[in-house]
Amino acid sequence: MVTILSVIQIVISVILVIAILLQSQAAGLGGAFGGSDGDSSFHTRRGFEKILFRGTIVLGVLFAIVSFLIFYLS
Repeated sequence: MVTILSVIQIVISVILVIAILLQSQAAGLGGAFGGSDGDSSFHTRRGFEKILFRGTIVLGVLFAIVSFLIFYLS
């Protein structure tokens, strides 16, 4: 059972990393260091950006749940 959960955790972690990298492409480098990249700091997420944002949250929660299950079962 722990082996199956470990494989699931690896798959979730790879997808989570990809989702995070896709989100960071939208942000400019100036915003990362506190500067302004010509865009306002707050904007409404729409379309794919909103789906990606919510999916990243779900993947993070699933990763945490699987991690706790592996810890509990081993």
